[in-house]
Amino acid sequence: MARLNDDAQWIVLMGFLISFSFFFLALIINQSTVVGQTTAESVIEFPKNDIRDVRNLIGNSVSDNVNVYNDITVLSMNRKSSVVGYSNFTADNITYIQIHYNNGVTEYNENWTLP
Repeated sequence: MARLNDDAQWIVLMGFLISFSFFFLALIINQSTVVGQTTAESVIEFPKNDIRDVRNLIGNSVSDNVNVYNDITVLSMNRKSSVVGYSNFTADNITYIQIHYNNGVTEYNENWTLP
């Protein structure tokens, strides 16, 4: 740039500055798109209907605990490829239930009570 006059050097310098700014902005926009995409995918992959079905089945059949537990664990592993386990105990006429759900992508734990 020794042969260029001052005006030409200024134009070339501004060209480099603008090019670097565009590159930097493109990098930031690209990263924000990736973050938004992965967040949306994780919301889509959350199996809320599967968890609701398991919760309703457990809530409706607290009295037949052994057979329901075996059926839930076998069916969830074979049909949904998920590990489902639960435990319950009764104290002072209130049943406390703890549910664990894991399908390899989502791990969900829930504690709730039945009067």
